[in-house]
Amino acid sequence: MEWIQCPIVNAPGSSAGTMSDSPSSGGCFDLDTRRVTLSTREAQMGEPKFWDVPDRAREVIQEVNTLKNWIEPFDRLEAKLREMTELDQLLNSESDAELSAELDRELATFEEQLTAFELRSMLQGPDDHRNAMVEISAGAGGTEAQDWAAMLLRMYTRWAERRGFTVEVLDVSEGEEAGIKGAMVEIRGQYAYGFLRSEAGVHRLVRISPFDSQSRRHTSFASVFVYPDIDEEINIEVRDEDIKMDVFRASGAGGQHVNKTSSAVRLTHLPSGIVTSCQQQRSQHKNKETALKMLKNALYQREVEERERKKAEIDSAKTDVSFGNQIRSYVFQPYTMVNDHRSELKISDVAKVMDGAIDPFIEAYLKRAGAAGASAA
Repeated sequence: MEWIQCPIVNAPGSSAGTMSDSPSSGGCFDLDTRRVTLSTREAQMGEPKFWDVPDRAREVIQEVNTLKNWIEPFDRLEAKLREMTELDQLLNSESDAELSAELDRELATFEEQLTAFELRSMLQGPDDHRNAMVEISAGAGGTEAQDWAAMLLRMYTRWAERRGFTVEVLDVSEGEEAGIKGAMVEIRGQYAYGFLRSEAGVHRLVRISPFDSQSRRHTSFASVFVYPDIDEEINIEVRDEDIKMDVFRASGAGGQHVNKTSSAVRLTHLPSGIVTSCQQQRSQHKNKETALKMLKNALYQREVEERERKKAEIDSAKTDVSFGNQIRSYVFQPYTMVNDHRSELKISDVAKVMDGAIDPFIEAYLKRAGAAGASAA
């Protein structure tokens, strides 16, 4: 029987024939160390003076939740492996077609879950576990580019829905004829930022434009920026005197969806020039609160990128790895192909990709980044 080879297990039916000598160790995932740390942190949570320092208490709770998010899925995989091992041993002693079919089904499910666990193991960044803020902006090209930005918005929405994540459009600027000029979306789910940070960059579309009366082929661009949705525990100081606030009426399709009052809020951070806006709520106060959160996220990401830039300057002498701004091309005509220029992964089913099936690109990016990191080390 075919089986995924992974350092954490030796599968039933494989050449090894048995589970590893230390199945609870977690192999490359270092579960033993995580279990010890979890036990220590849970003991701290039980101490009488645990909440005397609230900030530290919240850090410990966050760490406990993160550790459990690693350990519990592994334990479920290990338990399932033991069940399948018992079934495999039973099949070796007697022939049962129904039992064999059941084991095949269990194996297929297990392989999917194990692959997902391995993929998540690549998300080791300090912010990878956070929710994601995705900003999409249409490039030059008028209606065609704005339509492309709207298509990307739908693609990421469908990707999030496939994973069971929650999507909220915080701000959107509608195009004059079709599509959108830009949008800010919050995607909430475990490791949403870790997965989506691979999508930051310029996305290129090649197709016969439906907005061209002569049916000519057009090339359009849209940019995607991804920020981690930071928690209140991270102290990003934004002084009132550094913010300029403008209010305006929310835009929309008309009728009851258009606010009669100036509830939409735009915040400009004067020192950095960063602008955020929100118009989703009827309450000006709630829109201001959300816009301020978006501003803090952007400032935090700016600090992270500055640290990474400085590190890249130091590491530039050691590595030639570099990515261009254009990360991916989506070709609709004269042939269909989605080509990721970083990993060189190509997928011909462009319709499936546009419906949110972007996991192969994310996985290829994470593996490439992991390999580059290992080489640099």
